[in-house]
Amino acid sequence: MVGPHKPKSEPTGPQQLKATRRTAIGLLLGAPLLSACAGVQQSLSQFSSPFSGSGTPSAPAGPAEQPVAIGNGQVKVGLILPLSASGNAGVAAQSMKNAAEMALAEFQNPNIQLLVKDDGGNPQGAQGGAQQAVDEGAEIILGPLFALSVPAVAQVARTRGISVIAFSTDSSVANRGVYLLSFLPESDVNRIVEYSVSIGKKSFAAMVPDNAYGNVVEVAFKNAASRRGGRVVAFAKYGADRATPARNVAQQLGQADALLLADDGDSVVATADALTAAGANLRNIQLLGTGLWDNPRVFGSPNLQGGLYAAPDPAGFRAFSGRYRTRYGGEPVRTATLAYDAVALVAALARTQGAQRFSPDVLTSPSGFAGIDGLFRFRQDGTNERGLAVMRVGGSAGIPVAGSPKSFGA
Repeated sequence: MVGPHKPKSEPTGPQQLKATRRTAIGLLLGAPLLSACAGVQQSLSQFSSPFSGSGTPSAPAGPAEQPVAIGNGQVKVGLILPLSASGNAGVAAQSMKNAAEMALAEFQNPNIQLLVKDDGGNPQGAQGGAQQAVDEGAEIILGPLFALSVPAVAQVARTRGISVIAFSTDSSVANRGVYLLSFLPESDVNRIVEYSVSIGKKSFAAMVPDNAYGNVVEVAFKNAASRRGGRVVAFAKYGADRATPARNVAQQLGQADALLLADDGDSVVATADALTAAGANLRNIQLLGTGLWDNPRVFGSPNLQGGLYAAPDPAGFRAFSGRYRTRYGGEPVRTATLAYDAVALVAALARTQGAQRFSPDVLTSPSGFAGIDGLFRFRQDGTNERGLAVMRVGGSAGIPVAGSPKSFGA
């Protein structure tokens, strides 16, 4: 067993030391590991579809970056990112590359070497990068970022019998051997519904966008409510027009004691405003949200005050951001922690496991792993489960009301 690894250099002061130790990922097989985010879905949606990580950027912003190797360990690991992609995709990719390098620097004596490949933000580039990585001896591949590129990488990995840990939030591209280290909408919905039932809420209503994200939320919401013995008394999807579905839901809110509004910051504020305009008194019902609520627009909305949403405890990202700023002189994108956790995870597995270190049986340990973004475990189908906190909208921030779980149940 290997516990959390101490970084090579630690800040002074008890609070800083505690934060650094918490965020340096550890691994424990047979028992859970703990550490400490939401908004990952939202940060990716800025440059992809509403289902974050499921789109591709438009055209490359420039020539592909030359492959580089980071570290000099014996275990080779492919890292595929859209480094030359246009706009926010390229910005995110560079920040994730920095975070990967930072994970190596903070892990004590890592025995891995990262083979960094630029996929240009398209499936062809991802397939080529994956092929280069496995030809150079990669035992596992981290990335790509976009869902459309995941099958191309998986095809290459499958021919060599190696696993992929991708960063897309589109669960349709996951399967055994292709694992998603991302924030999936299902985890947010499951956590907030389960918590709501635990505080006595039994009848639910919901409004979600009519898009890929909304489709996933709908299935997860109805399944979670049914599994916990709750009733769905009103449900509506909306497109450009929110007024009509808002009126329909407002008329049935008297039968519900909780209302789920699942969308990003601007859109969820507009939905709450539409419900208020339709006559709904949102102060008489418990509002529920997903990690996309971790947004200044939500915190500034009078209609959403007191709402509850599922998200990781933000302490982990705050500590990570401080160390990132010190090292690189800028702010990390929210998805940077995914790259950090992925690299730290494979570094831990490379140290503790033998030839099967990255096999499905090892990666799907029921006890899970922990990193900056908290407790997580991969499911057999390639999706993941995360230990999330429950936050309350109060003033200008989210206030923790229920902590993340300390271990996974059976």
